[in-house]
Amino acid sequence: MSELRADLEELLPVMQEQFAKGESFVIRPGGISMLPTVRPGKDAVVLSALPQQLKKYDLPFYRRPDGSFVLHRIVEVGETYTCVGDGQFRFEPGVRQEQMIALATAIIRGKREISVNAPMYRLYCKIWHHTRKVRHVIKWPKYYLRRSLSWLKSKL
Repeated sequence: MSELRADLEELLPVMQEQFAKGESFVIRPGGISMLPTVRPGKDAVVLSALPQQLKKYDLPFYRRPDGSFVLHRIVEVGETYTCVGDGQFRFEPGVRQEQMIALATAIIRGKREISVNAPMYRLYCKIWHHTRKVRHVIKWPKYYLRRSLSWLKSKL
């Protein structure tokens, strides 16, 4: 697979054309918000056309009102969606259907393609989401300890 670097804004028409033909489109996300599920610079994501209805734990690719592109998991479905990155703790409520561009159908990790519909992947998503509060409690003391040790080291 050859890699092309381009601005997502420029790629939108190409993506839409691929989806119209029933084909998928592969991107390599650069941010860390989806860690550990999607590793920046290492993993790729297969995007496909949106289904009629998105559901909880789906991984849509969408655009925020500020123009930024995001790949985050849906954790609540209502009139709008609430999304959050797997490596984040702050929820993003009010994401509208009109903002949605595509749906991740697989994650490419090395030579392995992991379907987002695989039972073990769906189980992973549920466990990861439901342990978010526990992970948050563990993360902050670890962060402050590392920061304090770094500060202490600079003083010695």
